[in-house]
Amino acid sequence: MTIEQLKALALAARRDIVSMIYESGIGHPGGALSIIDILTWLYYNEVDLNASPRARIVMSKGHAVAAQYALLHQMGRIDRSEFSTFRQINSRLQGHPSIKSLPEVDATTGLLGQGLSVALGMAAAKKHAADPCRVFAILGDGEMHEGQVWESLQQAGHMKMDNLVAIVDYNGFSSHDPVNSVVNLEPLADKIRCFGWHVLELHDGNDMCQVADTLMLSRHLKGKPIAIIAHTVKGCGVSYMENNGEWHSKTPSAEQYQQAMEELQ
Repeated sequence: MTIEQLKALALAARRDIVSMIYESGIGHPGGALSIIDILTWLYYNEVDLNASPRARIVMSKGHAVAAQYALLHQMGRIDRSEFSTFRQINSRLQGHPSIKSLPEVDATTGLLGQGLSVALGMAAAKKHAADPCRVFAILGDGEMHEGQVWESLQQAGHMKMDNLVAIVDYNGFSSHDPVNSVVNLEPLADKIRCFGWHVLELHDGNDMCQVADTLMLSRHLKGKPIAIIAHTVKGCGVSYMENNGEWHSKTPSAEQYQQAMEELQ
């Protein structure tokens, strides 16, 4: 699949993210829009939902699950009519990934800081079974404030778990506030390297060319787990949401929804 095709799919997913949140009246658009380009590349280049065994994606930043649902809709696993049920009682589309509701999300997450531990366990099981497929953990930058993340970084480095890829969605906001004003993460790359990881810096995680180059490079790194620090824009693609902490968790009005749809054409 070409870069232009992937860009078009990511753009369509952006429209679906905003529509899902608008129609249901609740959700987290900012972090879903920041990670969608990376998720699009992963689902179309790493994950074959019809294969067994297969690569796994753990959405540790589970509140951004609308991005995952938008791509599972493209994969034919979610019907468009379900969007309006997002985060509603008894819906398959819960506000955080739930394998009980939708096994294709790969892991039940929600409480921040736990997803990397789950992904590490999956990666260890794959190693034991001689399964060559990788496990990708999608973390938020604010999530890096959680101690359990650093315990998993230490353990994975010790185990040389080179089938594990941790991707940090570094959009600069911990919920509504600048992440490094809450607790400064820097120098993040150096810290993770000290735990025995390969570290790649993705300077623009919303540029599909850079996303492709970085993730393709990650396939060739061996002997250590891989961390990708992806610098992204919260709310990317919708002008009034971009770099605006208010849109961490907020629903657009009818007028704002119309503007977003026009910008995402």
